[in-house]
Amino acid sequence: MDILPRYVLTTITVAQDVPWRASRVTLMLSLARVVADHTDLAPEDVEILSDIVSEWHLLADLSFSDLICWVPGTDENEFWAAAQIRPATGPTALEDDVVGDVISYDPEHLVTEAFLSEMICETSDNKLQAGIPVDVWAIPVVRDGRCLAVIERHTNQMGVRAPGALEDNYLEIADILSDMLWRGDFPSSDKTGLTPHGSGIPRIGEGIIRLTLAGIVTYASPNAVSAYRRLGLQGDLVGEDAAQLTSDLMAGAEPTDQAPSKLIRQRTPTTMEIETDRASVNVKIVPLTDEDGPLGTLLVCRDTTELRRRERQLVTKDATIREIHHRVKNNLQTVAALLRLQARRITSEEGQTALHHAMSRVQAIAVVHEILSQSYTGRVEFDNVMDGLLRYVGDLAASRGKVTARREGSFGEVPAAAATSLSLVLTELCQNAIEHGLSSGSGEVAVRPTRDGSTLRVEVTDNGLGLPDDFDPDNTNSLGLSIVATLVSDLHGHFELGPNPDGQGATAVVTVPVG
Repeated sequence: MDILPRYVLTTITVAQDVPWRASRVTLMLSLARVVADHTDLAPEDVEILSDIVSEWHLLADLSFSDLICWVPGTDENEFWAAAQIRPATGPTALEDDVVGDVISYDPEHLVTEAFLSEMICETSDNKLQAGIPVDVWAIPVVRDGRCLAVIERHTNQMGVRAPGALEDNYLEIADILSDMLWRGDFPSSDKTGLTPHGSGIPRIGEGIIRLTLAGIVTYASPNAVSAYRRLGLQGDLVGEDAAQLTSDLMAGAEPTDQAPSKLIRQRTPTTMEIETDRASVNVKIVPLTDEDGPLGTLLVCRDTTELRRRERQLVTKDATIREIHHRVKNNLQTVAALLRLQARRITSEEGQTALHHAMSRVQAIAVVHEILSQSYTGRVEFDNVMDGLLRYVGDLAASRGKVTARREGSFGEVPAAAATSLSLVLTELCQNAIEHGLSSGSGEVAVRPTRDGSTLRVEVTDNGLGLPDDFDPDNTNSLGLSIVATLVSDLHGHFELGPNPDGQGATAVVTVPVG
């Protein structure tokens, strides 16, 4: 295996995808904070350092080293630790997080020496750090004749494995990248091509391929060979033309905007995806240079076959769920239509009212399923649901009087699990306001949602007759209010019904958590 066992928990987790994405944000925030608090670096300088920090996991993993970014303070005799990363391929040399620490008035420190000389400095005397022999490099970041920072490499010598082809190539490439970092060639400022999914960013331990200037493979780690064999490779990678081989493996695959073989041949710094009907591999292309010019290419590979398979399964699952919501909506609308037909044939006014209420409840659920059939997030833009409900309630009341039903404010997103219950609650309250508050006559009904963090508060107000003097919300035989109270309780919310504080009529208030 390419990946060495992790010996300690790292301050910045680098082996798992989601923590790695979160750690990159943490790195940038810590870098920006330290720079703002302790240095005079310009925004463009910070941008350069941010680019370095976003890519320096390559150097950390190849060199089996902890890296620290030291920036010069406003006092020229101080250097502040602005960012830190530990290797995913070996043991840490630094047990503690040093971000925010300072090197103060120490002219003999390796960081000070590298900053003043603007040359790479190193020690190989296995200096002890917390009882661990450690080799240290200090790499000045020199841009436009100025040293912006110093990247310090700490290598735990106790964890160094017996030398082999993988270890030798790792360390050789690490030295090349260190030199490129010093000269300003790493990371490359020319980043074009495809942007990978965040979970598909290749890591050194997941496979590397080293190419000559002519594009011939001189070394491929075991994981990289395995990834290419899943693509259909027969035999070994060493000695092959990587661009031609990739093109041959992708023969018959769907065309892409930028052919991977072309990007490899041009040594374009980017991250691309090689996908066939057999497998999928993400490849990061890192051009290697020396002081005389191009030297070769490093390909960092990650087998994403299972990841893509799970993503396709999720896409299929989401599409199936949306189709189910669509069909449920259609079926509910059919039920509502049948109830409407039945209501027209029945002669009992009480029966007609009951059927109309049932039809409204079915229609409210149908509106939610219609919105869910178009949703990709599992959350519902409830403004669309409420607007649909108000149109339906307004149409239902049109034959009895002129009713204006409107929404004032925004619900925002509501979890799908709560959307159906909330829609039923608001349908009941709006119908109650029209039938009892307005006494099935003319008037206005306003729905006013407000959000306070994860809490949603909704007022349903009418300008009708108001509540009877002897009204007791806890002692009523109204089916609609019973439904409201039950559903709000299921949502772990609170329901109140009382006089309109702003004038004539009544106000119902529903408060529910929607976090």
